[in-house]
Amino acid sequence: MKSSGKEFFLHKIQKRIVIGSITLKHLAFFAGCTFLFICCCFSDTQKAWGAEVVDRIVATVNDDIILLYDLNQTIKPYVDRIKASKYSYEKEREMLFKIREDALNMLIEQKLADQEIKRDKISVSQQEINNAIEWQKKTTFITDEELREELGRQGLTIEEYRKQIKEQILREKLISREVKSKIVITSEDIKTYYENHKDVYSGKKKYHLRNIIMKVAADADETEKLMIFKKIEAVLSELKQGEPFDKLARIYSDSPLASEGGDLGLFEMEDLSPLLQGAAKMLKEGEYTPVLDTDQGYQILYLQEIQKFPGKTLEESTSEISQKLYKDTINRKYASWLKDLKSRSHIEIIR
Repeated sequence: MKSSGKEFFLHKIQKRIVIGSITLKHLAFFAGCTFLFICCCFSDTQKAWGAEVVDRIVATVNDDIILLYDLNQTIKPYVDRIKASKYSYEKEREMLFKIREDALNMLIEQKLADQEIKRDKISVSQQEINNAIEWQKKTTFITDEELREELGRQGLTIEEYRKQIKEQILREKLISREVKSKIVITSEDIKTYYENHKDVYSGKKKYHLRNIIMKVAADADETEKLMIFKKIEAVLSELKQGEPFDKLARIYSDSPLASEGGDLGLFEMEDLSPLLQGAAKMLKEGEYTPVLDTDQGYQILYLQEIQKFPGKTLEESTSEISQKLYKDTINRKYASWLKDLKSRSHIEIIR
């Protein structure tokens, strides 16, 4: 197996184990469980942020507690990364504070979810865990031996990994019961969304662009800038005399695409910066802009062609819209469910 495949698998087990079809921004604490578990479970250190840890309770969640040690172990990989990045003192403190707050909130949400799982008597069979692991191996093209090797590199045994998979399946079942099972997307919902987003489904235009660019160094003085500007103005004069744009791009442009005649490819208008959008909108096919002063340097933009792509009918868009509405509704209802759960719980953060 190639190393890139293993890196892909490692990314998968660190970032998320997706059971079923769930992929939600609001389920970040579920999706991050594997990464945090791998990073912190086997550390023997009793230090965080370079200081000796004196363990204490940092939060209570109903009858459960969260310890300072657990919080510090959770954020340690991120703290190490921030400190290694050599930010300013103020920026570092700001980032560390934000990470601590986010991690504590995540741990609180985990406790609440685990309490609900216990209260609802949700269970997971060994076969479900086996199926999840087999699905993971199949989708990442990895053998059982390679799975164990990758886990071993992170100090994680297959037994601990199975336990972590179990926890994720339990939480997925909880979300399915409390949120997903109560969602119904109607044909009227789909039609309304389609009508309100005609700009998305009525077809698109893409613009085939070329450019000539002369870069200006960040520390260039006004004299240097003027010299470069006069040079590209001379190129503009050649264009006005009928010289082919691609020919001049090959000769004068500083772009890596100069050898291809400055061919930038196809773009939707919204993909361009506001400055380039404003300039490109004024062009017809075969026209070019005056010299533009951009962040990259002085540019001349050329519109070679406008390609029109057909839109989709309501029938053709139904599946796509249904999936989008379903995911959006899950996110919204999950946030509402979690907010309600917190309001019904006794949560105390101890500073």
